[in-house]
Amino acid sequence: MTKPSKVVILCGGQGTRLHEETEFKPKPMLEIGGRPILWHIMKTYAHFGFADFVLCLGYKGDVIRDYFLNYDWFRHDLTITLGRTRTIQIHNRREEDRDWRVTLVETGEDSMTGDRIRIAARYIDTPTFLLTYGDGVANVNIRDLVAFHKSHRKMGTVTGVRPSSRFGELKVKEGKAVQFSEKPQITEGYINGGFFVFQRKFLSYLSKEPGCILEKEPLVRLAEKGNLMVYPHNGFWQCMDTYRDYKLLNELWSTGRAHWKIWR
Repeated sequence: MTKPSKVVILCGGQGTRLHEETEFKPKPMLEIGGRPILWHIMKTYAHFGFADFVLCLGYKGDVIRDYFLNYDWFRHDLTITLGRTRTIQIHNRREEDRDWRVTLVETGEDSMTGDRIRIAARYIDTPTFLLTYGDGVANVNIRDLVAFHKSHRKMGTVTGVRPSSRFGELKVKEGKAVQFSEKPQITEGYINGGFFVFQRKFLSYLSKEPGCILEKEPLVRLAEKGNLMVYPHNGFWQCMDTYRDYKLLNELWSTGRAHWKIWR
């Protein structure tokens, strides 16, 4: 039986546009509803059966290490027997994350996205692998995404999304506003929403330079060779790029409108 593809998540950026929140923790550890956005992303993949993760650490990676090393201690009730033979009993253990496998890879504080993936490549041992950023959530159907990737037999797939505009949209005719939409979803064209699928041989496109940026030369080359397909996603997608995004995601969670929460 073929094991599910590894899920690589880029967690090393400095999040400079969120410096108020990232001074003491990396952006993937900023919380939505009391849980890191990284946890929300991992829950999405695990919901579809992809729970073998490779996390590319960098800026303040020790915070992410501590989180997973102490995952059980902080999430459950404990009974600690003190003394020479100290024991710890975990109560109310939940089954939801039992099968997660998390590999934490130090990829350097100043490395760029492509170099982080190259450094983590020694832990990518499946014919295909999934990749995303540690700061964006969506209700992408990962199972359908992978099926789409397998169907076209190309080397890579990127999920194309239509995010909401930050500004009101005006439709003008003869100098008059004939339609006004407050922060509508972009209706023409797609942007890179992450949630990639690659054949493992794509790793050969990554140079050994620390400045190798995934979104530049590697993906540009792949597209020019006709080897990069787009999986269109017209559902919910939202990144946490600014403090405004951070507040929005928490508001959506607290008001029951977290459309990315597809797990039970």
